[in-house]
Amino acid sequence: MVTVVNSKADVLKASQALAVNLNAAKGLQEVMRTNLGPRGTLKMLVGGAGQIKITKDGVVLLSEMQIQHPTASMIARAATAQDEMTGDGTTSSVMFIGELMKLAEVCLSEGLHPRLIAEGFDLAREDCIKFLDEFKVAVPDPMNDREKLVCVARTSLRTKIAPSMADPMAEVAVDAVRCIKKADTALDLNMVEIIHMKNKLVTDSRLIKGLVLDHGARHPDMPKRLENCYILTCNVSLEYEKSEVNAGFFYSSAEQRDRLVESERKFTDEKVRKIVALKRRVCTEENKKTFVIINQKGIDPPSLEMLAREGIIALRRAKRRNMERLPLIVGGQAVNSVDDLDLDDLGEADLVYEMSLEDDKYTFIEGVKNPHSCTIMLQGSTDHSIAQMKDAIKDGLRSVQNTIEDEALIPGAGAFEVAAHVRLEQFKKTVEGKPRLGVELFGRALLTVPKTLLENSGLDMQEKLIKVVAERESKGTPVGVSVATGDPIDPTIEGIWDNYIVKKQMLGLAPVLAQQLLLVDEVIRAGKSAQGG
Repeated sequence: MVTVVNSKADVLKASQALAVNLNAAKGLQEVMRTNLGPRGTLKMLVGGAGQIKITKDGVVLLSEMQIQHPTASMIARAATAQDEMTGDGTTSSVMFIGELMKLAEVCLSEGLHPRLIAEGFDLAREDCIKFLDEFKVAVPDPMNDREKLVCVARTSLRTKIAPSMADPMAEVAVDAVRCIKKADTALDLNMVEIIHMKNKLVTDSRLIKGLVLDHGARHPDMPKRLENCYILTCNVSLEYEKSEVNAGFFYSSAEQRDRLVESERKFTDEKVRKIVALKRRVCTEENKKTFVIINQKGIDPPSLEMLAREGIIALRRAKRRNMERLPLIVGGQAVNSVDDLDLDDLGEADLVYEMSLEDDKYTFIEGVKNPHSCTIMLQGSTDHSIAQMKDAIKDGLRSVQNTIEDEALIPGAGAFEVAAHVRLEQFKKTVEGKPRLGVELFGRALLTVPKTLLENSGLDMQEKLIKVVAERESKGTPVGVSVATGDPIDPTIEGIWDNYIVKKQMLGLAPVLAQQLLLVDEVIRAGKSAQGG
């Protein structure tokens, strides 16, 4: 027999290849299963240097775990891609793929060809996506339906963090998105600055309709708090810079040296004087206005001294992303030159103050009118609790964004999966031949979500699930599972909503990957020699 594969390659033939893929999918499903839903358990990840991360967020687990198995890492990458697209649904995707593979294993062991199962999966997937469009609930004006948006954010956040933290953070996420939304433009979640401080309790986290900068003024004589402020946002170098060519200065007396130093400083001082002149023009005794400068470039000590004497707060080297947000928050324009400065270039804020935490300083800009950017300030006493909140709030913001873009929602608590299962039980009767088995497996695999929700709540899975499916069959309305009692509930009344795009993405992604893995009949790990031959 002539072999075309490198003699050092590992080759797994038909049934072995399938067993490898099935075991990988089932193994990953077992790891993720206990995390699903609001009553899911947490995982502790320990790094090489002993750093600890406690989480139940699927995407954090999949990206932080070091997965060695090639098939398992392929499933993990697909689920992570789902999170990048929609911000949620990683755990559900992994579990759905695992369940499809697990159920297919029984039929394959009885001699059914994988291609026929794959055909059944295709038919079931197309029917499910059609049914998803019928099952969704339209939200015609999501921006003004704050209650619905809070419900969506709460449903998403409760699966990541404790309810005592999830409920207030859901409102924060909704208010943040409503703050940055401009009419007729796409939502940009980068306009929400998320800043964290190791301070107080996690429940003290709040939304600031303004900006928090993670540094303070660089001069001890500058005021720590100003009210009724004009704010100049600029990208101008206010420090003495050496010439680019190598030049030497020669002098023969102290007077000449002083004149040289003065002429060197003149260029920079002139710029500072123009800013001071603007401040004197706009801040009068009558209007009681004060002045703040936030500069992207540097400000040297002599310039800071001149500004401090005028009672101006000056911040240097602000981050570029904050320079983009500032005009959206306070108004005015970001300027690149101090020539022709005018009142129209200035933004306004009611309050600018500095706060110190150990060695770190933070500058708060609050009390602004019509802001189109804002800051979520996360506080907590430990690093891992802050990291957990940070991962969760991003998912909360994405869930609100998805609702606004889709203008539709899906009843949650496993209601769609139960309804799709009942629908496929009817649909399979119209499918002829062996692909019908694939449709049946797909319908049973969908039940993995409500099943696991019940299991993670410590309830009797079979009894409660039969009750929920029977309720759906008899009533035909959305029926979910209660994680508290396991009884059938109406998620639309309980305020449990899922994102339409997340379910659509899951149905588009998980079955396709499961089909590809089932159709693999040979795994070749090519072995190259040490010389790279």
